[in-house]
Amino acid sequence: MRRLPPVAVQIGIGLTAAALVWAIGSFALDRAGTKPGTVLHGFQPTTANAASPLRQEPPADMVWIPGGEFSMGCADPRGQPFGGPDPMRDARPIHRAYVDGFWMDRTEVTNDRFAEFVAATGYVTVAERPPRPEDFPGASPENLVPGSLVFTPPAGPVPLTNHYVWWNYVAGANWRHPTGPDSSLEGRGDDPVVQVAYEDATAFAAWSGKRLPTEAEWEFAARGGLAGGLYPWGNAFRPAGRFMANTWQGGFPLENTAADGHAAASPVGTFPANAYGLHDMSGNVWEWCSDWYRSDTYSTALAAGKPDRNPSGPADSFDPQEPHEKKRVLRGGSFLCSEEYCARYIVGTRGKGEPSSGCNHIGFRCVKPR
Repeated sequence: MRRLPPVAVQIGIGLTAAALVWAIGSFALDRAGTKPGTVLHGFQPTTANAASPLRQEPPADMVWIPGGEFSMGCADPRGQPFGGPDPMRDARPIHRAYVDGFWMDRTEVTNDRFAEFVAATGYVTVAERPPRPEDFPGASPENLVPGSLVFTPPAGPVPLTNHYVWWNYVAGANWRHPTGPDSSLEGRGDDPVVQVAYEDATAFAAWSGKRLPTEAEWEFAARGGLAGGLYPWGNAFRPAGRFMANTWQGGFPLENTAADGHAAASPVGTFPANAYGLHDMSGNVWEWCSDWYRSDTYSTALAAGKPDRNPSGPADSFDPQEPHEKKRVLRGGSFLCSEEYCARYIVGTRGKGEPSSGCNHIGFRCVKPR
């Protein structure tokens, strides 16, 4: 269900920002099982397809991803440098999957490109529409205002178990005004569009003759042919001290030192591409995938006993942290991911989001079959 202002919590509507990001509240997960620092084996070499899109004009600003068979998932990263505190249990067991080749956007969809879509179609995003009273019985009219969630650092130290203290519903926040009505896109045309709900992303994809990637397609592309790498570029988070992605530096959620040059989203393509020519597959903004989220998806895949071909995800959603909320998969992490709280810049990890809500660190990119 779409999220409303914090005061709505008092009348039973609930502002659960946990549904909008990877698993805010992950510290409540069961930590029994794998010993921290243990390296789980199970990755096998990636077998990329040899076929290429011969005699096909490359779509503008897209790169060819060959597809093939690969090991999907993430070993427990605790104990690794920049590995974070979370066991990433929903990203295991590591299993084999196969995807056909496809084209993928080189970067996340930008503000300028999304503006072209809106100008051509007159589309109005979810965050720009007033919430419907029938969806929120008992809500007072002053709470039924267009807006979206915005990251707002707290005034002082807070426990990392309570995400409510750094997420606020801001009236007037939408893709044109990412952090509220006083913000704008001036000078930010090359930044990734944010404050887009899943519905908004799929509408853009349909208009552009594309679609959202499946979770398997996204991970195959992000790995760039590397088997079991921690990041899209390899296993060192900052090789030779070089920043490779837009993430959080400093004490989360109070102070982002922006040592990488960006306190919020960075223009697409700022950081190096992976071996397939894709930028920002780690950090910057989360990206919607087409799959429903289930915490047991990978267990089901492994139980099949053979690589799943072109998996499109489960038929329904289930998140044990919020059993009554339907969620879609998010991938890649964002500029808010920190080794203290969210290390989902690690390439095999998974996120999840309530599809009717946006946020100022969620965007998307598209794919196109050959």
